[in-house]
Amino acid sequence: MHNLIQKYNIPGPRYTSYPTVPYWDEAGISKENWIDTLKKSFKESNTTEGISLYIHLPFCESLCTFCACNKRITKQHGVEVPYIDMVLKEWNMYCDILEDKPNIKEIHLGGGTPTFFSSENLSKLIHGIFKTATKADGFEYSFEGHPNFTTKEQLQTLFNLGFTRNSFGIQDYDPKVQKAIHRIQSFEAVKRVTDDSRAIGYNSVSHDLIFGLPFQNEDSIRETIKKTVALKPDRIAYYSYAHVPWIKGNGQRGFKDTDLPHDNEKRALYELGKQLFFEAGYVEIGMDHFALPTDSMYVAMKNKSLHRNFMGYTSGKTKLMIGLGVSSISDSWYSFAQNEKSIDAYYARLEADELPIIKGHLLTEEDLVVRQHILNIMCNLETSWKNPDMQLQALPEILLHLKEMEADGILDIYENHLVVKEEGRMFIRNICMAFDLKLHENKPETKLFSMTI
Repeated sequence: MHNLIQKYNIPGPRYTSYPTVPYWDEAGISKENWIDTLKKSFKESNTTEGISLYIHLPFCESLCTFCACNKRITKQHGVEVPYIDMVLKEWNMYCDILEDKPNIKEIHLGGGTPTFFSSENLSKLIHGIFKTATKADGFEYSFEGHPNFTTKEQLQTLFNLGFTRNSFGIQDYDPKVQKAIHRIQSFEAVKRVTDDSRAIGYNSVSHDLIFGLPFQNEDSIRETIKKTVALKPDRIAYYSYAHVPWIKGNGQRGFKDTDLPHDNEKRALYELGKQLFFEAGYVEIGMDHFALPTDSMYVAMKNKSLHRNFMGYTSGKTKLMIGLGVSSISDSWYSFAQNEKSIDAYYARLEADELPIIKGHLLTEEDLVVRQHILNIMCNLETSWKNPDMQLQALPEILLHLKEMEADGILDIYENHLVVKEEGRMFIRNICMAFDLKLHENKPETKLFSMTI
């Protein structure tokens, strides 16, 4: 296994989309193309499965130095109302384009720190959305929270608005690690928000942990996970730290590369965590996720209805996801469209009555097939090219890459499908890369992606 980790620990995408953002068509997407595919997807899915809504709330009171998300650091809460007003203006522009009332199955509030916003303003935001929308059957609304900045009042307000899932960024409990990543929070704060969520009635509480952070070792990970499973969150995300300090605007400057665990040392942290989660009754879901058998994500995995998009893994698929807010990405299934990344530019476009899209990609027929294969592997650990609509002209080339992985014991290839072996879970991103025709055609000459393992 040591040699395989050395062999396959290379830079690679996380595949929240295909094509990945660096490989979107350089010409981008025209406003007309985006609106055409938006309308097509909406017409095909609104009355059946409904749509998803991702709302990016970018403000944080302090900078976490592990974070590569789009955020703005401020303690000035006067920014809340102007931002919400702009998000609602963007939403109303979309509602004017669509020919019927949106039927919203999923809402996810991401950030940044969504619980930076007051209860009153969170209520204003959601009520504003539903002035022109309805709740779909089986809706599941969720939000991310910082344990230090999430109050019982906020939890109650969002629950009353229909939110039944939340996730809290924990990362690590070790004081030395917390200091290095500038994320200081106590176990007591996490316990408080977890207990409050359960008392209010949330049916799924998730804790996010990261392995591969500076100064982490097996003893500190063991202690962090011991504290985590003591609170029995319904889901646990156990992410590999994506070290991408070259990306403009992120905060990864609070430690040295030599402070980070690497290769086998980093992978040992994952394997230890995985073992401890199993011992506590959790089941591995897709990549980087674990859930209790009572959670909807586990049920979705068993039913093969698990889905993955820019919000990560979700327990149900919607063809259309509209992203609102600065830097948000929308997905009509047939195309992607990303908003302006700076708040000032985002505001300026909306004030000019324009959708604030800065770039995008119109998927080709080939893109759509590759996308489905990658989704199958990410969600179900298998894919098939038996049906004509799942075949690719480049399949012989793809199989050459996969045959080497089969020889390494990562997967099994049959006449017209493949299955990822248990030993191959850690290499899922590498398996997806075998299908990534854009990556094959144009290998990056500069750093674009974090390491796969």
